[in-house]
Amino acid sequence: MEYKDYYKILGVDKNASPEDIKKAYRKLAVKYHPDKNKDDKKAEERFKEVNEANEVLGDPEKRKQYDAYGENWKYAQAHGGFGAPGGYRQGSPDEFADVFGSGGNFSDFFESLFGQQSGRGRSPRKGQDYHAEMPITLEEAYAGTERLLNVNGQQLRIRLKPGIAHEQTIRLREKGGPGMAGGPAGDVLITIQIAEHKQFRRQGDDLYVTVPVDVYTAVLGGKVPVQTLKGEIKVDIPARTDNGKTLRLKGLGMPGYDRPGQYGNLYVAVELHLPARISEKEMDLFRQLAGQSSQSPVYPA
Repeated sequence: MEYKDYYKILGVDKNASPEDIKKAYRKLAVKYHPDKNKDDKKAEERFKEVNEANEVLGDPEKRKQYDAYGENWKYAQAHGGFGAPGGYRQGSPDEFADVFGSGGNFSDFFESLFGQQSGRGRSPRKGQDYHAEMPITLEEAYAGTERLLNVNGQQLRIRLKPGIAHEQTIRLREKGGPGMAGGPAGDVLITIQIAEHKQFRRQGDDLYVTVPVDVYTAVLGGKVPVQTLKGEIKVDIPARTDNGKTLRLKGLGMPGYDRPGQYGNLYVAVELHLPARISEKEMDLFRQLAGQSSQSPVYPA
């Protein structure tokens, strides 16, 4: 069995905290994501390795077994560790290799040993659950998406319904580790990570966006272009609209997850912008308006 240094793959130290591992994984997952590296086989392989490394190091129990047994951690975990009663003391892979001889296959030895005994005198046990993270964009969460995800060495086709939430977990039943003594296989649990959007802020099924409006449109009223996840639309700005006023666009938010035909709202906050350039003639007109205004000008204290 080829030994993979998961710490080296993620670029972290062996004493790295869970937070450091999670941060390193997210950074590399974004860097090597298939959507950003189309037709790049090397990036695809790196993406698989990064997911595999995170699957192990991101799980405290798997990491403990990996640190203790290296490439043979799966056998140790499946059978309660080599130091279990009646078993073998815990040690490094090199130490075990010395016991069985450098020419022997350590993994094959334990596979045959436990494989022969696994069905005798033991109650059926469900297999181990596998955990993984899947980064997607807000646009993908809006429309739904489908992609292949490498989880513990197996390729799984993941289909996400429209409206899935950030850090929502989906369960793939019996796609995890094999059961023991006739027990069912474990599950795969995938936590969705939706990247922060540069324009929209999401709250439940509602979306929030800020739109620049010039002073003339704010005073006189008019239409301004607003980008939605369905495409660009023109929105009516009522006359005498204050800076910061929020307009509600019904049904232009996120789709309801598992609720076909239901959508949240899009809330548009008006951000008043002065013209980039104001001519002297325009300044004179503003002065005339200020002199005729029924409201007293407000000056800073």
